[in-house]
Amino acid sequence: MDTNGTATRALGYLRVSTDEQANSGAGLDAQAAAISSTISARGWELVSLFSDEGVSAGVEVDKRPALAIALVMLRRGEADALVVSKLDRLTRSVSAIGPLVKRAEREGWKLVILDADVDMSTAGGMLVANVLGSVAEWERAVIAERTRAALATRKAKGMRLGRPVILASSVRSRVAELREAGLTMQAVADTLNRDRTPTARGGTWHPSTVRGVLVSLDLDAEASALASV
Repeated sequence: MDTNGTATRALGYLRVSTDEQANSGAGLDAQAAAISSTISARGWELVSLFSDEGVSAGVEVDKRPALAIALVMLRRGEADALVVSKLDRLTRSVSAIGPLVKRAEREGWKLVILDADVDMSTAGGMLVANVLGSVAEWERAVIAERTRAALATRKAKGMRLGRPVILASSVRSRVAELREAGLTMQAVADTLNRDRTPTARGGTWHPSTVRGVLVSLDLDAEASALASV
């Protein structure tokens, strides 16, 4: 029951990652039974069960057909809770659960994950949800910190940062020459297109393509300068 004395309207979410599991029903029945049993025991109302079949946990939540619909219903206030039997049915990593917890808080609905003790309808379950969210933020911060440290080390050693260079050196030199001659990036792109000079991927030149080459040249110059120190 919610604070108004009415039954909490719940949505159940099921997922299996292979078509074979979807066709056989393996896993889906067990998930549905666990969700339905929990909702019934709490006196909640099961509005609908949503099932993504043959969908990997690596697919973003908003890009899963069934889950995307459920999230829209929750955002619109057409349901009060999302119940999932196992954390791995929703996501493959703790880092992805944090944004969903924050979304639930922001939009005013409850997330319940049975095997992870995440239950935003109770104080204890809310604590677990917040801990998982904090762990997710810490994990992202650690990854960012390690990335910055690795880039700084490479830069200090005079190693070039950025994407690998696949454009011919003669074309890169031509771009630099045209730019140094005072041409705008659009004019450089027009000149290269008129000369039928191919881009790195064989496409058409645009100001953004020209800018990318110039940035790449700057990175080369920076790496060369550091290596000579």
